Amino acid sequence: MSIEVEALLQEAKESIEAAQNYRSELQQRLLGLSQARKQVRGTSSQAREALKRHFSELQAVVTQLLAERLSVLLNEVDIIEQDSVRPLDDCQKLIEQGVSTADELLREGESAIRCGLGEKEDKLGNFTKKALHIQLDSLPEVPALIDVPCVSAQLDDSLLYALREKVSRHGAVSSHPPVQIEELQERPGSVLVRWCKVDDDFAVQDYRLQYRRSASGQYEDAYIGREQEFLVLHLDPHMDHLFRVCARGEGRTEWSPWSVPQTGYTTMAPHEWSPGSEGYILSSRRNIAMRSDSSPPKATVLYSSAPTYFCGQTLTFKISAAGQVDTRDSIGVCVDSEEGAESLQRDQSVCISTSGAVFVNGKEMTNQLPSITLGSAVTFDMEVVNVLPASNNNNLSEGGNFKLRVTIGSGNREVVFDWLLDQAVDCLYFGCSFAYPGWKVLVF
Repeated sequence: MSIEVEALLQEAKESIEAAQNYRSELQQRLLGLSQARKQVRGTSSQAREALKRHFSELQAVVTQLLAERLSVLLNEVDIIEQDSVRPLDDCQKLIEQGVSTADELLREGESAIRCGLGEKEDKLGNFTKKALHIQLDSLPEVPALIDVPCVSAQLDDSLLYALREKVSRHGAVSSHPPVQIEELQERPGSVLVRWCKVDDDFAVQDYRLQYRRSASGQYEDAYIGREQEFLVLHLDPHMDHLFRVCARGEGRTEWSPWSVPQTGYTTMAPHEWSPGSEGYILSSRRNIAMRSDSSPPKATVLYSSAPTYFCGQTLTFKISAAGQVDTRDSIGVCVDSEEGAESLQRDQSVCISTSGAVFVNGKEMTNQLPSITLGSAVTFDMEVVNVLPASNNNNLSEGGNFKLRVTIGSGNREVVFDWLLDQAVDCLYFGCSFAYPGWKVLVF
Protein backbone atom coordinates (compact mmCIF):
# COMPACT_ATOMS: atom_id res chain seq x y z
CA MET A 1 0.00 0.00 0.00
CA SER A 2 1.41 3.30 -1.07
CA ILE A 3 2.04 6.20 1.30
CA GLU A 4 -0.70 8.21 -0.40
CA VAL A 5 -3.27 5.46 0.16
CA GLU A 6 -2.23 5.06 3.79
CA ALA A 7 -2.56 8.79 4.29
CA LEU A 8 -6.03 8.78 2.71
CA LEU A 9 -7.03 5.78 4.84
CA GLN A 10 -5.85 7.50 8.02
CA GLU A 11 -7.67 10.66 7.03
CA ALA A 12 -10.83 8.66 6.35
CA LYS A 13 -10.60 6.97 9.77
CA GLU A 14 -10.16 10.34 11.43
CA SER A 15 -13.13 11.73 9.48
CA ILE A 16 -15.27 8.74 10.50
CA GLU A 17 -14.28 9.22 14.16
CA ALA A 18 -15.01 12.94 13.91
CA ALA A 19 -18.39 12.19 12.31
CA GLN A 20 -19.20 9.73 15.11
CA ASN A 21 -18.26 12.28 17.74
CA TYR A 22 -20.26 14.93 15.89
CA ARG A 23 -23.30 12.66 15.71
CA SER A 24 -22.95 11.83 19.41
CA GLU A 25 -22.77 15.52 20.31
CA LEU A 26 -25.83 16.27 18.15
CA GLN A 27 -27.74 13.43 19.80
CA GLN A 28 -26.85 14.84 23.22
CA ARG A 29 -28.13 18.22 22.09
CA LEU A 30 -31.33 16.61 20.82
CA LEU A 31 -31.74 15.06 24.25
CA GLY A 32 -31.15 18.45 25.83
CA LEU A 33 -33.75 20.01 23.51
CA SER A 34 -36.21 17.27 24.43
CA GLN A 35 -35.67 17.93 28.13
CA ALA A 36 -36.01 21.68 27.55
CA ARG A 37 -39.26 21.19 25.61
CA LYS A 38 -40.52 18.86 28.33
CA GLN A 39 -39.74 21.47 30.98
CA VAL A 40 -41.49 24.25 29.03
CA ARG A 41 -44.61 22.19 28.33
CA GLY A 42 -44.66 20.60 31.77
CA THR A 43 -44.28 23.86 33.68
CA SER A 44 -46.79 25.58 31.37
CA SER A 45 -49.33 22.85 32.13
CA GLN A 46 -48.64 23.18 35.86
CA ALA A 47 -49.01 26.96 35.62
CA ARG A 48 -52.36 26.62 33.83
CA GLU A 49 -53.67 24.22 36.44
CA ALA A 50 -52.42 26.44 39.26
CA LEU A 51 -54.10 29.52 37.73
CA LYS A 52 -57.40 27.70 37.12
CA ARG A 53 -57.41 26.21 40.60
CA HIS A 54 -56.51 29.49 42.29
CA PHE A 55 -59.06 31.62 40.45
CA SER A 56 -61.74 28.96 40.87
CA GLU A 57 -61.12 28.91 44.61
CA LEU A 58 -61.00 32.71 44.64
CA GLN A 59 -64.27 32.94 42.72
CA ALA A 60 -65.94 30.48 45.11
CA VAL A 61 -64.70 32.37 48.17
CA VAL A 62 -65.73 35.77 46.75
CA THR A 63 -69.16 34.40 45.78
CA GLN A 64 -69.61 32.98 49.27
CA LEU A 65 -68.50 36.22 50.91
CA LEU A 66 -70.89 38.25 48.73
CA ALA A 67 -73.75 35.85 49.46
CA GLU A 68 -73.04 36.04 53.19
CA ARG A 69 -72.91 39.84 53.09
CA LEU A 70 -76.13 39.99 51.05
CA SER A 71 -77.83 37.72 53.59
CA VAL A 72 -76.73 39.98 56.46
CA LEU A 73 -78.00 43.12 54.72
CA LEU A 74 -81.33 41.50 53.76
CA ASN A 75 -81.75 40.38 57.35
CA GLU A 76 -81.17 43.96 58.51
CA VAL A 77 -83.90 45.14 56.09
CA ASP A 78 -86.28 42.48 57.43
CA ILE A 79 -85.64 43.53 61.03
CA ILE A 80 -86.17 47.24 60.28
CA GLU A 81 -89.36 46.44 58.35
CA GLN A 82 -90.78 44.23 61.09
CA ASP A 83 -89.92 46.66 63.89
CA SER A 84 -91.37 49.61 61.96
CA VAL A 85 -94.56 47.97 60.68
CA ARG A 86 -95.61 46.51 64.07
CA PRO A 87 -96.62 49.87 65.67
CA LEU A 88 -98.31 50.91 62.41
CA ASP A 89 -100.34 47.71 62.48
CA ASP A 90 -101.31 48.38 66.09
CA CYS A 91 -102.35 51.92 65.19
CA GLN A 92 -104.37 50.63 62.24
CA LYS A 93 -106.23 48.17 64.48
CA LEU A 94 -107.02 50.96 66.90
CA ILE A 95 -108.34 53.22 64.12
CA GLU A 96 -110.36 50.43 62.52
CA GLN A 97 -111.85 49.68 65.95
CA GLY A 98 -112.79 53.40 66.29
CA VAL A 99 -114.36 53.43 62.81
CA SER A 100 -116.43 50.37 63.75
CA THR A 101 -117.54 52.03 66.99
CA ALA A 102 -118.42 55.26 65.12
CA ASP A 103 -120.46 53.29 62.54
CA GLU A 104 -122.38 51.55 65.29
CA LEU A 105 -122.98 54.90 67.05
CA LEU A 106 -124.23 56.45 63.80
CA ARG A 107 -126.68 53.64 63.26
CA GLU A 108 -128.01 53.97 66.82
CA GLY A 109 -128.31 57.76 66.46
CA GLU A 110 -130.20 57.52 63.18
CA SER A 111 -132.48 54.87 64.69
CA ALA A 112 -133.18 57.05 67.71
CA ILE A 113 -134.10 59.99 65.51
CA ARG A 114 -136.47 57.92 63.31
CA CYS A 115 -138.26 56.12 66.14
CA GLY A 116 -141.73 57.02 67.44
CA LEU A 117 -142.46 59.64 70.06
CA GLY A 118 -142.98 57.10 72.79
CA GLU A 119 -139.48 55.64 72.44
CA LYS A 120 -137.67 58.74 71.23
CA GLU A 121 -136.86 60.13 74.66
CA ASP A 122 -135.34 56.89 75.98
CA LYS A 123 -133.38 56.09 72.82
CA LEU A 124 -132.07 59.65 72.46
CA GLY A 125 -131.00 59.61 76.13
CA ASN A 126 -129.16 56.29 75.76
CA PHE A 127 -127.53 57.45 72.52
CA THR A 128 -126.34 60.68 74.16
CA LYS A 129 -124.85 58.81 77.12
CA LYS A 130 -123.08 56.35 74.81
CA ALA A 131 -121.70 59.14 72.64
CA LEU A 132 -120.28 60.89 75.71
CA HIS A 133 -118.71 57.62 76.92
CA ILE A 134 -116.96 56.98 73.60
CA GLN A 135 -115.12 60.31 73.69
CA LEU A 136 -115.68 61.31 70.08
CA ASP A 137 -113.13 64.14 70.37
CA SER A 138 -110.23 61.70 71.08
CA LEU A 139 -108.33 60.68 67.92
CA PRO A 140 -105.24 58.35 67.74
CA GLU A 141 -102.03 59.93 66.54
CA VAL A 142 -100.79 58.79 63.13
CA PRO A 143 -96.99 59.28 62.62
CA ALA A 144 -95.90 61.60 59.85
CA LEU A 145 -93.98 60.07 56.95
CA ILE A 146 -90.80 61.78 58.07
CA ASP A 147 -91.10 59.97 61.42
CA VAL A 148 -91.32 56.46 60.02
CA PRO A 149 -88.40 54.58 58.45
CA CYS A 150 -87.69 55.04 54.77
CA VAL A 151 -85.51 51.99 54.10
CA SER A 152 -82.77 52.31 51.50
CA ALA A 153 -79.55 50.52 50.55
CA GLN A 154 -76.22 52.34 50.47
CA LEU A 155 -73.93 50.72 47.91
CA ASP A 156 -70.46 52.17 47.42
CA ASP A 157 -69.28 51.82 43.86
CA SER A 158 -65.68 52.36 44.99
CA LEU A 159 -65.56 48.71 46.04
CA LEU A 160 -66.15 47.66 42.47
CA TYR A 161 -63.41 49.97 41.21
CA ALA A 162 -60.99 48.81 43.94
CA LEU A 163 -61.85 45.17 43.25
CA ARG A 164 -61.38 45.68 39.53
CA GLU A 165 -57.99 47.29 40.15
CA LYS A 166 -56.91 44.54 42.55
CA VAL A 167 -58.06 41.77 40.24
CA SER A 168 -56.35 43.36 37.26
CA ARG A 169 -53.02 43.21 39.14
CA HIS A 170 -53.60 39.91 40.94
CA GLY A 171 -51.27 37.11 39.94
CA ALA A 172 -48.44 37.07 37.45
CA VAL A 173 -46.86 34.73 34.97
CA SER A 174 -43.08 34.58 34.68
CA SER A 175 -40.92 32.61 32.31
CA HIS A 176 -37.92 32.53 34.66
CA PRO A 177 -37.75 32.57 38.47
CA PRO A 178 -35.66 35.40 39.99
CA VAL A 179 -33.23 32.95 41.68
CA GLN A 180 -31.59 29.73 40.54
CA ILE A 181 -29.45 27.09 42.22
CA GLU A 182 -25.86 27.69 41.19
CA GLU A 183 -23.95 24.78 42.74
CA LEU A 184 -24.50 21.58 44.71
CA GLN A 185 -21.37 20.45 46.52
CA GLU A 186 -21.29 17.16 48.36
CA ARG A 187 -20.05 17.09 51.94
CA PRO A 188 -19.91 14.28 54.49
CA GLY A 189 -23.52 13.37 55.16
CA SER A 190 -24.66 16.67 53.67
CA VAL A 191 -24.86 18.85 50.56
CA LEU A 192 -23.77 22.48 50.35
CA VAL A 193 -26.31 24.39 48.23
CA ARG A 194 -25.36 27.70 46.65
CA TRP A 195 -27.78 29.90 44.71
CA CYS A 196 -27.73 33.26 42.98
CA LYS A 197 -30.14 35.97 41.91
CA VAL A 198 -30.64 36.06 38.14
CA ASP A 199 -33.11 38.97 38.03
CA ASP A 200 -31.22 42.19 38.72
CA ASP A 201 -34.47 44.14 39.15
CA PHE A 202 -35.72 41.85 41.92
CA ALA A 203 -34.91 43.28 45.38
CA VAL A 204 -34.56 40.28 47.69
CA GLN A 205 -35.62 40.38 51.33
CA ASP A 206 -35.27 36.64 52.11
CA TYR A 207 -34.39 33.39 50.39
CA ARG A 208 -36.11 30.08 51.02
CA LEU A 209 -34.48 26.70 50.39
CA GLN A 210 -36.40 23.42 50.33
CA TYR A 211 -35.38 19.83 49.68
CA ARG A 212 -36.89 16.37 49.49
CA ARG A 213 -35.93 12.86 48.61
CA SER A 214 -36.47 12.10 44.96
CA ALA A 215 -38.72 9.18 45.86
CA SER A 216 -40.97 11.18 48.21
CA GLY A 217 -43.37 13.91 47.19
CA GLN A 218 -43.15 16.38 50.07
CA TYR A 219 -40.68 19.25 50.16
CA GLU A 220 -39.57 20.59 53.53
CA ASP A 221 -37.93 23.87 54.47
CA ALA A 222 -34.19 23.77 55.05
CA TYR A 223 -33.39 27.48 55.32
CA ILE A 224 -35.03 30.92 55.29
CA GLY A 225 -32.76 33.98 55.44
CA ARG A 226 -30.57 36.39 53.52
CA GLU A 227 -27.56 34.12 52.89
CA GLN A 228 -27.01 32.62 49.45
CA GLU A 229 -25.69 29.24 50.57
CA PHE A 230 -26.67 26.64 53.14
CA LEU A 231 -25.37 23.25 54.24
CA VAL A 232 -28.22 20.74 54.33
CA LEU A 233 -27.28 18.17 56.98
CA HIS A 234 -28.45 14.65 57.88
CA LEU A 235 -28.61 13.33 54.30
CA ASP A 236 -28.23 9.62 53.63
CA PRO A 237 -25.25 8.84 51.36
CA HIS A 238 -25.95 7.69 47.78
CA MET A 239 -29.54 8.95 47.99
CA ASP A 240 -30.79 11.48 45.42
CA HIS A 241 -32.36 14.64 46.82
CA LEU A 242 -34.12 17.46 44.98
CA PHE A 243 -33.34 21.06 45.94
CA ARG A 244 -35.19 24.23 45.01
CA VAL A 245 -35.02 27.87 46.09
CA CYS A 246 -37.26 30.93 45.87
CA ALA A 247 -37.15 34.50 47.18
CA ARG A 248 -39.38 37.12 48.77
CA GLY A 249 -39.17 40.70 47.54
CA GLU A 250 -38.64 43.71 49.75
CA GLY A 251 -41.89 44.66 51.49
CA ARG A 252 -43.75 41.65 50.06
CA THR A 253 -45.38 38.72 51.83
CA GLU A 254 -45.67 36.26 48.94
CA TRP A 255 -42.79 34.11 47.67
CA SER A 256 -41.50 34.13 44.11
CA PRO A 257 -41.79 31.12 41.78
CA TRP A 258 -39.49 28.22 42.61
CA SER A 259 -36.24 27.67 40.78
CA VAL A 260 -35.76 24.67 38.55
CA PRO A 261 -35.26 21.72 40.95
CA GLN A 262 -31.72 20.34 40.97
CA THR A 263 -30.74 16.81 41.95
CA GLY A 264 -27.87 16.38 44.37
CA TYR A 265 -26.43 13.69 46.58
CA THR A 266 -23.44 12.87 48.71
CA THR A 267 -21.28 9.78 48.49
CA MET A 268 -19.49 10.57 51.75
CA ALA A 269 -20.54 9.15 55.08
CA PRO A 270 -21.36 11.77 57.73
CA HIS A 271 -18.76 12.76 60.29
CA GLU A 272 -19.31 10.95 63.60
CA TRP A 273 -17.72 11.04 67.00
CA SER A 274 -16.45 7.74 68.37
CA PRO A 275 -18.94 6.23 70.83
CA GLY A 276 -17.95 4.85 74.22
CA SER A 277 -15.48 7.58 75.13
CA GLU A 278 -15.61 8.25 78.85
CA GLY A 279 -16.58 11.78 79.80
CA TYR A 280 -18.60 12.52 76.64
CA ILE A 281 -22.25 12.09 75.70
CA LEU A 282 -23.15 11.79 71.99
CA SER A 283 -26.34 12.63 70.14
CA SER A 284 -28.31 9.92 68.32
CA ARG A 285 -26.59 10.79 65.04
CA ARG A 286 -23.20 10.99 66.82
CA ASN A 287 -22.43 14.36 65.22
CA ILE A 288 -22.83 16.25 68.51
CA ALA A 289 -20.61 15.63 71.53
CA MET A 290 -21.17 17.07 75.00
CA ARG A 291 -18.57 17.05 77.79
CA SER A 292 -20.39 15.43 80.71
CA ASP A 293 -20.07 15.98 84.45
CA SER A 294 -19.10 12.37 85.12
CA SER A 295 -15.54 12.60 83.82
CA PRO A 296 -12.35 10.73 84.64
CA PRO A 297 -9.62 12.42 86.70
CA LYS A 298 -7.81 13.31 83.50
CA ALA A 299 -9.83 14.14 80.40
CA THR A 300 -8.84 12.36 77.20
CA VAL A 301 -9.33 13.28 73.56
CA LEU A 302 -12.60 12.35 71.87
CA TYR A 303 -11.81 11.24 68.31
CA SER A 304 -13.89 10.63 65.23
CA SER A 305 -15.14 7.10 64.70
CA ALA A 306 -12.98 6.86 61.56
CA PRO A 307 -10.56 9.03 59.54
CA THR A 308 -13.36 10.61 57.47
CA TYR A 309 -11.78 14.01 56.77
CA PHE A 310 -10.19 14.28 53.31
CA CYS A 311 -8.09 17.08 51.91
CA GLY A 312 -10.09 19.49 49.78
CA GLN A 313 -13.06 19.42 52.15
CA THR A 314 -14.12 21.94 54.76
CA LEU A 315 -14.46 20.56 58.28
CA THR A 316 -16.60 22.68 60.60
CA PHE A 317 -16.96 22.60 64.39
CA LYS A 318 -19.95 24.53 65.78
CA ILE A 319 -19.95 25.34 69.51
CA SER A 320 -23.55 25.15 70.82
CA ALA A 321 -22.66 25.28 74.54
CA ALA A 322 -19.56 26.49 76.39
CA GLY A 323 -18.01 25.59 79.73
CA GLN A 324 -14.97 26.63 81.72
CA VAL A 325 -11.80 27.26 79.70
CA ASP A 326 -8.60 25.27 80.21
CA THR A 327 -5.21 25.50 78.49
CA ARG A 328 -5.47 21.81 77.49
CA ASP A 329 -8.71 22.31 75.53
CA SER A 330 -8.38 21.60 71.81
CA ILE A 331 -10.33 21.12 68.57
CA GLY A 332 -8.60 19.92 65.43
CA VAL A 333 -7.42 17.09 63.18
CA CYS A 334 -4.73 14.47 63.55
CA VAL A 335 -3.09 11.61 61.71
CA ASP A 336 -3.98 8.92 64.27
CA SER A 337 -6.29 8.39 67.25
CA GLU A 338 -3.69 8.10 69.98
CA GLU A 339 -5.28 6.57 73.07
CA GLY A 340 -4.84 8.23 76.44
CA ALA A 341 -3.84 11.62 75.05
CA GLU A 342 -5.13 14.51 77.13
CA SER A 343 -5.12 17.00 74.27
CA LEU A 344 -4.59 17.40 70.53
CA GLN A 345 -1.70 19.70 71.39
CA ARG A 346 0.71 16.94 70.39
CA ASP A 347 2.75 15.58 67.49
CA GLN A 348 0.99 14.63 64.23
CA SER A 349 -1.84 17.05 64.96
CA VAL A 350 -3.03 20.59 64.27
CA CYS A 351 -5.58 22.21 66.56
CA ILE A 352 -6.91 25.37 68.15
CA SER A 353 -7.42 25.84 71.88
CA THR A 354 -10.45 27.52 73.45
CA SER A 355 -8.27 30.60 74.02
CA GLY A 356 -7.64 30.85 70.25
CA ALA A 357 -4.04 29.60 70.28
CA VAL A 358 -3.05 27.48 67.25
CA PHE A 359 -0.83 24.40 67.72
CA VAL A 360 1.05 22.54 65.00
CA ASN A 361 2.64 19.22 65.98
CA GLY A 362 2.42 20.29 69.62
CA LYS A 363 4.09 23.69 69.11
CA GLU A 364 2.16 26.93 69.57
CA MET A 365 2.18 29.38 66.67
CA THR A 366 2.66 33.10 67.11
CA ASN A 367 -0.56 33.80 65.19
CA GLN A 368 -3.72 33.54 67.26
CA LEU A 369 -7.44 33.37 66.47
CA PRO A 370 -10.38 34.72 68.51
CA SER A 371 -11.32 32.80 71.63
CA ILE A 372 -13.86 30.00 71.22
CA THR A 373 -17.19 30.84 72.87
CA LEU A 374 -20.85 29.95 72.55
CA GLY A 375 -21.86 30.16 68.88
CA SER A 376 -18.30 30.01 67.53
CA ALA A 377 -17.70 28.14 64.27
CA VAL A 378 -14.18 26.83 63.60
CA THR A 379 -13.34 25.60 60.09
CA PHE A 380 -10.42 23.53 58.83
CA ASP A 381 -9.46 23.46 55.13
CA MET A 382 -6.49 21.49 53.83
CA GLU A 383 -4.87 20.87 50.48
CA VAL A 384 -1.79 18.93 49.42
CA VAL A 385 1.02 21.30 48.48
CA ASN A 386 3.63 18.77 47.42
CA VAL A 387 5.23 15.46 48.29
CA LEU A 388 8.97 15.89 48.83
CA PRO A 389 11.17 12.95 47.79
CA ALA A 390 12.83 11.21 50.70
CA SER A 391 16.61 11.80 50.55
CA ASN A 392 19.53 12.78 52.70
CA ASN A 393 18.60 16.40 52.12
CA ASN A 394 15.11 15.83 53.56
CA ASN A 395 15.64 14.92 57.19
CA LEU A 396 12.35 13.55 58.51
CA SER A 397 13.17 14.72 62.00
CA GLU A 398 13.28 18.24 60.70
CA GLY A 399 9.93 18.38 59.04
CA GLY A 400 8.98 15.28 57.06
CA ASN A 401 8.38 14.84 53.37
CA PHE A 402 4.63 15.51 53.02
CA LYS A 403 3.26 19.04 53.10
CA LEU A 404 -0.34 20.17 53.64
CA ARG A 405 -1.53 23.75 53.32
CA VAL A 406 -3.84 24.29 56.31
CA THR A 407 -6.35 27.12 56.77
CA ILE A 408 -8.06 27.46 60.15
CA GLY A 409 -10.87 29.99 60.37
CA SER A 410 -12.69 31.31 63.41
CA GLY A 411 -14.94 34.32 63.55
CA ASN A 412 -13.83 36.72 60.82
CA ARG A 413 -10.15 35.73 60.97
CA GLU A 414 -8.09 32.85 59.65
CA VAL A 415 -4.58 31.42 59.91
CA VAL A 416 -2.79 29.79 56.96
CA PHE A 417 0.32 27.62 57.36
CA ASP A 418 2.07 24.52 55.98
CA TRP A 419 1.89 21.31 57.99
CA LEU A 420 4.80 18.93 57.42
CA LEU A 421 4.23 15.21 57.99
CA ASP A 422 6.51 12.19 57.92
CA GLN A 423 4.35 10.30 55.46
CA ALA A 424 1.61 10.90 52.95
CA VAL A 425 -1.94 10.65 54.25
CA ASP A 426 -5.20 10.72 52.32
CA CYS A 427 -7.56 10.93 55.29
CA LEU A 428 -7.39 12.28 58.82
CA TYR A 429 -9.12 11.90 62.17
CA PHE A 430 -10.71 14.85 63.92
CA GLY A 431 -11.04 15.28 67.63
CA CYS A 432 -11.67 17.50 70.62
CA SER A 433 -10.72 17.66 74.28
CA PHE A 434 -12.26 19.71 77.09
CA ALA A 435 -11.07 19.62 80.67
CA TYR A 436 -14.35 20.85 82.16
CA PRO A 437 -17.99 19.89 81.51
CA GLY A 438 -20.55 22.03 79.72
CA TRP A 439 -18.98 22.11 76.25
CA LYS A 440 -21.07 20.91 73.32
CA VAL A 441 -19.72 20.74 69.77
CA LEU A 442 -21.37 19.85 66.46
CA VAL A 443 -19.16 18.57 63.62
CA PHE A 444 -20.03 18.63 59.94
